Amino acid sequence: MAKVYEGVDATMAAWIEKQPVFFVATAPLEADGLVNLSPKGTMGTFRMLDEHTFAYLDLTGSGVETIAHLRENGRICVMFCAFDGRPSIVRLHGTGRAVTPGDPGFDEVLAGFGEEGEQRRPYLRAVIVVDVARVADSCGYAVPRMDLVEERDTLDAVWRSRDDERIARYHAERNARSLDGLPGLPDVVPVAGTLA
Repeated sequence: MAKVYEGVDATMAAWIEKQPVFFVATAPLEADGLVNLSPKGTMGTFRMLDEHTFAYLDLTGSGVETIAHLRENGRICVMFCAFDGRPSIVRLHGTGRAVTPGDPGFDEVLAGFGEEGEQRRPYLRAVIVVDVARVADSCGYAVPRMDLVEERDTLDAVWRSRDDERIARYHAERNARSLDGLPGLPDVVPVAGTLA
């Protein structure tokens, strides 16, 4: 049933990149720190770079847990589930980093997403790049079959309606620190009186 692989081959990569949603798990080092699990959607925002490396677009959102945890310790697991066709679950465990606008290499890693990345550049917080240490699948027998009705365009629509100043203010209010107080986005100063 379950199998560990040497890396992500072309067949698995094609399956991964066509999944409409994936889940990202990270945690701080503190024993009482909050574990974070985030669903990610929007086709075209995930790319396998090679058999042992992937990247995804980290769009502006209400929290900054993944970036904060990666800055602290790098640990990450990404999971994909088959909601149609043959049941399957694939987990990619590894060490990640957030490449933010202004970092060396940001433009190069963003270029791998083509038009999808460029359209989202104004509200893109980072490109998460992960070096994969373990690739494993499992049966997925308990995952229900579901139909994708359509992708939601709400996140893109909200951020496209805001100017750079308003996005920067949101980052300062909501993305400067994690729920546990870890540093979030670099070069962002938290607004007084907010948890960020």
